[in-house]
Amino acid sequence: MAPAFTLDPQQRRWTTELRELAVRRLRPLAETARPGRVNRPLVAALGELGLLARVFPAAGSVAAMDLCLLRESLAQECTEAETALALQGLGAHPLVLAGSESQRKTWLPRVVAGQAVAAFALSEAGAGSDAAALALRAEPAGDGWLLCGGKTWISNAPDADLYTVFARTGPAAGARGITAFLVPAGRPGLSGRPLAMLAPHPIGALTFDDVPVGAEDVIGEVGGGFGVAMRTLELFRPSVGAFAVGMARAALRAATAHADRRRAFGGALKDLQAVSHQLAEMATRTEAAALLVYAAAEAQDTGDPARAARSAMAKLFATETAQYVVDAAVQIHGASALEHGHPLEHLYREVRATRIYEGATEVQRTVIAKELYR
Repeated sequence: MAPAFTLDPQQRRWTTELRELAVRRLRPLAETARPGRVNRPLVAALGELGLLARVFPAAGSVAAMDLCLLRESLAQECTEAETALALQGLGAHPLVLAGSESQRKTWLPRVVAGQAVAAFALSEAGAGSDAAALALRAEPAGDGWLLCGGKTWISNAPDADLYTVFARTGPAAGARGITAFLVPAGRPGLSGRPLAMLAPHPIGALTFDDVPVGAEDVIGEVGGGFGVAMRTLELFRPSVGAFAVGMARAALRAATAHADRRRAFGGALKDLQAVSHQLAEMATRTEAAALLVYAAAEAQDTGDPARAARSAMAKLFATETAQYVVDAAVQIHGASALEHGHPLEHLYREVRATRIYEGATEVQRTVIAKELYR
């Protein structure tokens, strides 16, 4: 099915090129990688092909629509490439927003080239959806601080080269008193371990045992870290929906092809009304999700006052839709889709986390409800 009418011919050509590139250049790198760890050849390829340069344009911040089209297109053909690209963006975007000239000059060229792997270290065991509850401490020490505590469910940990770390520098509770730090790998006292998750995604836990940081490591202003985190997540939230739409499109395409060629009860599976109606529902929900994502991206790019609500709606609906579409595609395929290595088995594991990270479904509903009365 063609992309929604909101995309112009140039955007449609670009998304087609991205999908072809993913199949030809990126998927082979993903297929030979070690599951659950950073795939450096894949990250390097994203740099060589200029895709990371689209995430970090020289003129400033990436357009939300570009980010969404990148993620949706890559997700249709290679979720590993999509995730690697998104994590580079998430981990290093705080430097674009608030980094010093020295920080940007030192790290951004390497991130864009795919030579340095970035990570966004916000979540903790007691601070997931409620990010303002984070407890990692930055204890004053001389002219700087010592980071003490832990982070968990950090994508690209423990293999990243630089971490954007959010820690509490003041006694104030909640969002106040949180500072963002740029912490290169190899700092004394910094250690980590990989986590084995449902999907083989590079993710881990970090331990900060008196890790030294100074004024030159602060991203933005002391006490302004929560704002940096939220502004980063606000930009990336619609594109999580785009990732979900890409997976839904891939699952729908697989289900449609299978129903056409599979013979059952004397005819093609697609001729059974139960199956054809299911495919129609999958297609309708997927297209509706895509339209919400594109609308949210446009709202973000134009500074629409309703952008927070639109982003929350897009993330909520697209991720829930993708879960439904992938599950329905598995059901249409039957037992074959449950075999390890089947594309739908892969999508079934990949899609689940999107309803949790960067604002769980329940959080998005809360945001939407609040925006109704703003």
